[in-house]
Formats: sequence, structure tokens, C-alpha cells
Amino acid sequence: MRKRIEDYNKILPVLEVYRCVQSEGSRFGRPTIAIRTTGCTHRCYFGEGGWCDSWYTSIHPEKGIFTFNDIVKIYDENPQVKEMMLTGGSPTMHPALVNELTHFAHERDIIITIETEGSHFVETDYPINLLSISPKFSNSVPVLNAVTPAGKVVDQRFIDTHNRKRMNTESIKQMIEFHSDYHYKPVWDGTQKNLEEIETYRVELGIPKEKTYIMPAGDTRETLIKMYSLVFEMVAEHGYNMTGRDHIIAYNTERGV
Repeated sequence: MRKRIEDYNKILPVLEVYRCVQSEGSRFGRPTIAIRTTGCTHRCYFGEGGWCDSWYTSIHPEKGIFTFNDIVKIYDENPQVKEMMLTGGSPTMHPALVNELTHFAHERDIIITIETEGSHFVETDYPINLLSISPKFSNSVPVLNAVTPAGKVVDQRFIDTHNRKRMNTESIKQMIEFHSDYHYKPVWDGTQKNLEEIETYRVELGIPKEKTYIMPAGDTRETLIKMYSLVFEMVAEHGYNMTGRDHIIAYNTERGV
């Protein structure tokens, strides 16, 4: 029996719930409700591309503040929105929440997307409509003595925490087989080494290029804009799709939008 949420008034590991427009991947431009969980196995740092753009869920995870009833209320207030984007952090760390959301989405005819780095395989009673798979390659490993957004100095233990579950190929394969559809959405930092990792992993998983969406590295509007022309040229040369990160272009580092 798969776990579910029994108490809809209990505080969940959810930091943000808000109406927005999907700004990445194959469902780009569609109105959605974003549900951001807290907690992650990763501690991503992309050098000049900056830290994870939701570092407050992973590097320095904050406590959840929303209940399941809060999620229901936001959908009741926005009946025109028929999509859900579950993001993080790492949503698949919370299987009962993910499973409960698939029940809710099924009952209301809502299309559910889950963003995942692939570290945890999660089974649900109703398949997720779209897995947005974003594995973390060697360019995401924190650098010794780098300073996190909250002022912590990176030590070897911090790096080891990131690397422990950084790549879980079997988990990703299981999720692709179990759920309805997927796309592959890696972050590219502009280097040849990173491009080779992206392509090698794509081939290993048997993912077609038409399901591959390349995202530019960057956690601010300024760093993303610098990357856009590079990604344009690269995807045109190699036959991938490009996806922007237009929530950052629109709102820069503002949260909950």
C-alpha cells in the first residue's frame, strides 16, 4: 500500500505554493500552480553560474509552512489553472506527498509535472503526466572553501553530501518506465566537458534528442543572459531543444513567482 497524506491540516515539507506560468521545458508558457518542497540530497554549485537557484530548499533548507488544505484552497481560488508543477528541493524525497498530489490531480483532471534530479524512485497510485529529469553532472559539485548564500564555507563533508546521490541512473530508468511521459532537461554551463557528459548520459538512458531540453546555467538574470547566445548556437549545432529559465529573466532572484 503506497503512503498518502492522512491529515490535510498537518504542516508539510512545502515552502511555496503559488500561481505562475511554466517557464522551462516542453510545457513552457502554460499557467500552473507551483508547489515547492524543501529538502534535497544535492548541494549544487555551478561556479560562475552560481548556486542552486532554490538554495533555501537544499543548501540551507527552510522548514515547510503549507498544509494540504492550503494547496486545495489555492486551486479552488484558481479554477482556470489545470496544471501542477511539483518542484524543490527534491520532491521525490516525500513519496506520501507526491502520491497524494497524484490523487488530487486525477480527481480534478489536472496535468502534473514533477521536477527531479532522479535521486529517488517514487511510485504513485496514478502516473505522473510529465517527469522533468535534470541530472546533476560534475559541474554541479561544490568547490572547497566556496561560500554558500548563507555564508557557510564549503568543506569536504559538504562536497561528499552532494556526491553521495548525485547520479542515480537506475532510479531514473525506473521512473521513466513507471510514469506517463518525460523530458530530459540538463543544465549546460557552456563547456565541452559538460556537453560530453550530457550527451553520454542521454545515450546511456536511450533518450531521443527531441525529448532533450538544454537549460543555461545561471541563478540571476545577468548570468542567464550571458549564456543564452551560447545555448542557441549549441542546440542548433547538435539538434537538441533549448529551454530558457524565464521566471529568472522576469523576476530575477525574487521568490514565489
